[in-house]
Amino acid sequence: MKKYLQKVLNKEDLSLTEMEEASRLIFSEDTSDIAIGAFLTALKAKGETSDEITGLVNVLLEISPLALPDELTDAMDNCGTGGDGSQSFNVSTTSAFVIAGAGITVAKHGNRSISSKTGSADVLEYLGVPLEFTRPETYEILKENGIAFLFAPNVHPAMKRAMTVRRALGIPTIFNVIGPLTNPVKLTSQLMGTYHRESLETMANVLHKLGRQRALVINGAGHMDEASLAGENHLVLLNQGEITRFTLNPEEIDLPVIPNDLIKGGDAKENALILRQVLEGVKGPHRDTVLLNAGLGIFANGKAETIQQGINMARESIDSGAALAKLENLITISNRVKTRGVV
Repeated sequence: MKKYLQKVLNKEDLSLTEMEEASRLIFSEDTSDIAIGAFLTALKAKGETSDEITGLVNVLLEISPLALPDELTDAMDNCGTGGDGSQSFNVSTTSAFVIAGAGITVAKHGNRSISSKTGSADVLEYLGVPLEFTRPETYEILKENGIAFLFAPNVHPAMKRAMTVRRALGIPTIFNVIGPLTNPVKLTSQLMGTYHRESLETMANVLHKLGRQRALVINGAGHMDEASLAGENHLVLLNQGEITRFTLNPEEIDLPVIPNDLIKGGDAKENALILRQVLEGVKGPHRDTVLLNAGLGIFANGKAETIQQGINMARESIDSGAALAKLENLITISNRVKTRGVV
């Protein structure tokens, strides 16, 4: 680790191969917490490159016990980095069911609450979805229902190695941005939110290096890690290696302007109620925000040719009952699979 630390301290970028080697050392029991902490801090001070982020992600995927078969050829995720401080309801989790209801396979990666009141795992657990499954069980749920939840600690147990150091440091590190990038399914498309507007192109480049054919990276109005109806959203579209940056305002897509304060959430019980109400067709700020984010997800996947078409397909997914059916089926199927495993 010493040679990589020295290079980063000299403000030199690591190559993809060097970062992969350094990452293996991070997860090695032979590497001290002090060395890991020094490396992460120096990397933060220098600024992480797309190669360095990709290198860490590659190693995490390499050692994950839940890497799934390549034959899931049209799967996507819509996970964000968190860390925006908005305390919003579970927008991406709700949107995931709407995207799935539009006929897209969604491998929803997520965790418990870290920077918000309620994480995706917290709200789904409250709704009755078990969190921990084996590799074959996860694959079975995904194939049967078209949407499955992949609980981050179950997917990446090696992350425990770095958690103690990260807590001791008390500052954001490269680990704070890689969550949405570490889905063990070989995704072809992705909708990714980030609270850090300056990282949009970097994240799009990482997604390209990870093999995404299409992706949207979003920083919403108010610097949310979701698309927001409060004003101007900043987005980067990755399409077959080409990167295009653009902005999006609510009036361009026939949706109302909604202050971010109106989409704040609460505990798991409150957010579960909001999620269900949206999927049941209740109109208001929560639904409109989900229509935007789900529409962007459908567009990111390529099933919709325009964002407006994606929003219309999201609306149909809810109004037809397809989105709600995806939630109900996930609860039923995942509990059936879990019960069978226990027996």
